[in-house]
Amino acid sequence: MTSRSLLRLALAGAVASGAVMLATLPADASKAPRTVPVRLLALNDFHGNLEPPTGSSGRMVDENGQTVDAGGAAYVATHMKALADKNTIAVAQGDLIGATPLISAAYHDEPSVEFMGKLGLKVAAVGNHEFDEGYTELRRIMKGGCHPVDGCSPAGPWQGAQFDYVGANVLFKNRDEKTDALAALGGSDSAQVKQVLSDWGVPALPPVSIKWMNGMPIGFIGLVTQTTPNIVTAEGIKDLKFVDEVKAANVASKLLKLAGVKAQVVLVHEGDQVNAGQSPDACSAVPGAGNRIATQVDPEIDIVLSGHSHQAYLCKVKDPAGSDRVYSQGGSFGRVITQVDLNVNVRTRDIDRASVVADNHVVTRTVTPDPEISAFVQTWKDRVAPVANKPVGKITADITNTAAPSGESALGDLIADGQLAATKTGGNAQIALMNPGGVRASLTYATSPVNEGDGVVTYGEAFTVQPFNNLMQVVTLTGAQLKTVLEQQFTGGPNNQPFAKILQPSSNFTYTYSRSAAWGSKVSDMKIDGVPVTDTQSIRVAANNFLVGGGDAFAGFKDGADLWSGPLDIDAFVEQLGRDNPIAPPATTRITVVD
Repeated sequence: MTSRSLLRLALAGAVASGAVMLATLPADASKAPRTVPVRLLALNDFHGNLEPPTGSSGRMVDENGQTVDAGGAAYVATHMKALADKNTIAVAQGDLIGATPLISAAYHDEPSVEFMGKLGLKVAAVGNHEFDEGYTELRRIMKGGCHPVDGCSPAGPWQGAQFDYVGANVLFKNRDEKTDALAALGGSDSAQVKQVLSDWGVPALPPVSIKWMNGMPIGFIGLVTQTTPNIVTAEGIKDLKFVDEVKAANVASKLLKLAGVKAQVVLVHEGDQVNAGQSPDACSAVPGAGNRIATQVDPEIDIVLSGHSHQAYLCKVKDPAGSDRVYSQGGSFGRVITQVDLNVNVRTRDIDRASVVADNHVVTRTVTPDPEISAFVQTWKDRVAPVANKPVGKITADITNTAAPSGESALGDLIADGQLAATKTGGNAQIALMNPGGVRASLTYATSPVNEGDGVVTYGEAFTVQPFNNLMQVVTLTGAQLKTVLEQQFTGGPNNQPFAKILQPSSNFTYTYSRSAAWGSKVSDMKIDGVPVTDTQSIRVAANNFLVGGGDAFAGFKDGADLWSGPLDIDAFVEQLGRDNPIAPPATTRITVVD
């Protein structure tokens, strides 16, 4: 049984996704040099930023400690072309799409995926945001076809991604493992493959991708944060489970070894936070979820390229066998390209760890933007302009998503007010709560480059704040259940909230929380329209479907009854911006904090 056949059969359970295929081995490896070079160029967390990102999202500390403007598709393309050579494989670590500007989101991110193809991307791990519109939509992005509701984009029928999406820890919850396809094998090979499958489960996506460079196979293992079910809408992934990243990586590594692929790279959408202000080449990562993966995956894995935390760092960590392993991340929004140069030993077909050299390159805007990509971006900008530049309201000053000491923000409060107004009729909502992570940008008073005028808010600006197209929903909670939801804002409880996430309340809902009180006793003095809330009363609570499905570890929402679904959250926000113009920033006084 050949290694090629083994791997095909090992992935028989992934029929829906397509099995990984190996190219034929070189005919005469004896004449090859002792080592051959390979260069990896990596991006992560692009989030559809075809245009240069603005504000702090468009700045980066460079290797000299200077803060410079960075990012933008045309600049990414120029830098990629300058860094690429004949030995290059371009890869990515997830969140290429999802939570994107309107220029991409209006067309279900087809423009961003097409751009990645133009860059020459070969392999990408899925990120949590690849699941924002659900597994079925991700499959359409991968394979092609027009959107089932909105139809084809102005570019015509979607042809699918020109690169491989991989996710070894994304499995079906309940699916026939199709082991009958392996029954005819017999012998030790069959037993090995069956054992690997039994440890693994049934993959919903290709777990690995093998790319050949200079006659050597390089195996790429895709992983996404196992917390994905807590941070995407539940309905779209209801048939999936996201298992431990380390276990999945080790199983995928075994499959690659069964196929004779020893040069192995993990692309993982999980990472660590950093000490602020560091060079992107510094090992500034504070060990956390990303470091756990980077240090615990199988020693056969040579390199770990990460994402998700939107930070830039370049580290060497120890693998379980005590050998050095490169562990890096390249910021976000196309502001950093990670370059990894390495040599593969022709005899062993493994990466020479001592040869691995990595560098994080800031995508500066001091270079000439790539003309082809500039024209490509302008085309999509022109297509979306009539929608993006439409005025929808006016404001008197900046309304920011910067949190007050209580955790609420002026913009979060404004969004919650709009959500309550949009769900009173039909849903009978009494209060509204907004998740802070869904408030993606601030509203600025100053006019934008399209010259809409100071204080004017355009649809495009509103969409940048609320890019998820979540549904507004209303559920009934008792007063006691509402208190539980508010307790779940804080760490220490059974929902494993990783850090405090303060829900943004509508103006008619107030309460107090104690910093020092034990979990479960932090929240008190809840009032609706000034009237104290009792444990037994029924309350109609409005929130987006992400929260109602238990997102961001707010499991208490799932206890709600009498579900009602209403408009999109962006529509509720736009309607709010059109009321009582001009709008002043709300005072952040709805939550009281005591020690």
